[in-house]
Amino acid sequence: MYLGLDLGTSALKGLLIDAAGQPVGSSIAPLQVQRPRDGWAEQDPASWISAAEVVVQELLQNFPAPMRALHGIGLSGQMHGATLLDKSAKIIRPCILWNDTRAHVEAAELDAMAPFRALTGTMVFAGFTAPKLLWVQRHEPVAFDCVHTVLLPKDYLRHWLTGEFISDMSDASGTGWLDVGARDWSDELLAATNMRRDQMPALVEGNAPAGVLRDTLARRWGLPLGITVAGGAGDNAAAAVGLGTIGAGQAFVSLGTSGVLFAARDTFAPNPASAVHTFCHALPDTWHQMGVILAAADALEWYANLVGRSARDLTGELGRTLRAPGSALFLPYLGGERTPHNDSHARGAFLGLSHSDDRPALTRAVLEGVAFALRDNLAALRATGTEISRLLAVGGGARSAYWLQVIATTLDLSIDVPKAGELGAALGAARLGLMAATGADPASVCTPPIIAESVDPDTTLTAAFSDAYARWRTAYPALKGARLD
Repeated sequence: MYLGLDLGTSALKGLLIDAAGQPVGSSIAPLQVQRPRDGWAEQDPASWISAAEVVVQELLQNFPAPMRALHGIGLSGQMHGATLLDKSAKIIRPCILWNDTRAHVEAAELDAMAPFRALTGTMVFAGFTAPKLLWVQRHEPVAFDCVHTVLLPKDYLRHWLTGEFISDMSDASGTGWLDVGARDWSDELLAATNMRRDQMPALVEGNAPAGVLRDTLARRWGLPLGITVAGGAGDNAAAAVGLGTIGAGQAFVSLGTSGVLFAARDTFAPNPASAVHTFCHALPDTWHQMGVILAAADALEWYANLVGRSARDLTGELGRTLRAPGSALFLPYLGGERTPHNDSHARGAFLGLSHSDDRPALTRAVLEGVAFALRDNLAALRATGTEISRLLAVGGGARSAYWLQVIATTLDLSIDVPKAGELGAALGAARLGLMAATGADPASVCTPPIIAESVDPDTTLTAAFSDAYARWRTAYPALKGARLD
């Protein structure tokens, strides 16, 4: 048996699979985000350990025999978080999360330094780890002076599980310190933020062994000794492993809290000016590119809370028949944006409202706004030379048939919807655990899901959506010139 632990922003999930890769059982424990100031987002790393204890104990209770046959563990996690440890491996301050934008000034400074784009292949975004350490140095110098080791969130969980300070290539790609082409830490980039290589974890590929479960934990949980823990992956790379998106030409769209347009590549082909993320994949000699929007399903949830209805009710009342966009437009930049704007000050807006706009009209505007942002991402990916012919759809938002029709028509791409079941980062983490423990070939493990249905573009509305997208694209520059930062 193999266990995948996926440390997300809102929850930690555990998924148990058998040797054939079939799900056996799962458990989930919620997490909370603290927002002490506007634009800040933090979590107490101790809450990750508590959540992991809950997940493991529940799996032990509900699936005792499979858990006693556990052979490997894989890890997936939210990226970019700055988890700071002192020389005793104690937490110095709460972890600064991926969606925290306080370090936007520092990010701009680093991005202006030629080595960063040249070596990382990506713009330096405010959510990356490197600018956060520069921010801590300037605003919390006592804490900075105590920093002995910097870990990403899932790697802090690994340290608790194994005692090792290790990360993987895909997660390390989002720090701003990795030479992504060489798949190694860059001393030059580290020095630019007054950091050193000895403060970084060792690096392995995602499907390689990266420690063994501590004997104390194995005995306490009644598990076998010597369980291998894999290098693991950042959440999107892990989701790709779970979806079988590991080869050139394969791609998916994720409608989670954030929105991701993900494409696998077998070469390193960056184009930092496009604001596309070019990262190492979770498997050796592979890379991936992502266009990222910070609010996808999160934008719909925000609107649902605003009008006092559930997101499911709002999308459900639209039915399944796609309608042409109305006059109302929505910018989903509720907490800044990454691709293509790299603007932590960007904010959301409704535009073009009229007396005739009712709740369903505004729901459609929200769904369309996210789809238009994804079209921006598709254009950015294509500017790097990446071509996408069709997509897999994953994430909570992919349960809306109407939304998938909007996205397919907006992008002019067919979208395959996997059969309901365990998919995504937790499955990818478990698969990485299997590969690390057994040495199995990735192609034999990372198989694609069974497709339940395909959503094709509505060619009768393609022109209408293109016209609406053209109008939508004029809104951001106009509002950027009028806003008060």
